[in-house]
Amino acid sequence: MAPPSYSDLGKQARDIFSKGYNFGLWKLDLKTKTSSGIEFNTAGHSNQESGKVFGSLETKYKVKDYGLTLTEKWNTDNTLFTEVAVQDQLLEGLKLSLEGNFAPQSGNKSGKFKVAYGHENVKADSDVNIDLKGPLINASAVLGYQGWLAGYQTAFDTQQSKLTANNFALGYSTKDFVLHTAVNDGQEFSGSIFQRTSDKLDVGVQLSWASGTSNTKFAIGAKYQLDDDASVRAKVNNASQVGLGYQQKLRDGITLTLSTLVDGKNFNAGGHKIGVGLELEA
Repeated sequence: MAPPSYSDLGKQARDIFSKGYNFGLWKLDLKTKTSSGIEFNTAGHSNQESGKVFGSLETKYKVKDYGLTLTEKWNTDNTLFTEVAVQDQLLEGLKLSLEGNFAPQSGNKSGKFKVAYGHENVKADSDVNIDLKGPLINASAVLGYQGWLAGYQTAFDTQQSKLTANNFALGYSTKDFVLHTAVNDGQEFSGSIFQRTSDKLDVGVQLSWASGTSNTKFAIGAKYQLDDDASVRAKVNNASQVGLGYQQKLRDGITLTLSTLVDGKNFNAGGHKIGVGLELEA
């Protein structure tokens, strides 16, 4: 099995702090699949403070015989997204994709060509935006050996002929434990730990610090599986923000998520946030 992509390093810990929370939103997600294999994903949310409503519709069709995936997406900002991807055809583990964005109102359009390759001990990703003035080239690679992971990520701006990103990561991963550390541009330092202490309890810790400042961010979170259909989540950071979440599978294909964010430093001042999410799948 190939190592994860650079962007997925430390994902297990990040999911502890991001999944299952919809602070300040009324959220609805709908997923369905036709008999012909076309997948439809519809998502929408309403911001409780601004009242702004955002929605999107995504369709995905896979031609398994040719390793081809066609994806189209539209959102209420009137932006169209299209992606054509081919995997494991020219070479086992190689994925080629071409994606484009188009905004009819403004006429803005962009495109990107992406290449990804995964092998037993290496995962490499690269993408180039389609810009005749000079593309931006992003590249990353992760090497894995007996649970140890080492990654490098860079970006090169051909217009200015200089590197715009220079990031390193080092980690260790097992089935129940993941350690991740990273240095971005030699100025931002971060680390995370994920631990599955039992079949029901997952715990995560995040720490980050930027040179030139005295601000250090620290957070700890946990997810506990009450039973096969219900789970609770909790997280707290050094800014005294406490997040709580509850997720309940009401029946097959219907999941309800309730969450709240409490500002511990200004508890009596109000301003706390709640979130409600409903996921439907058929």
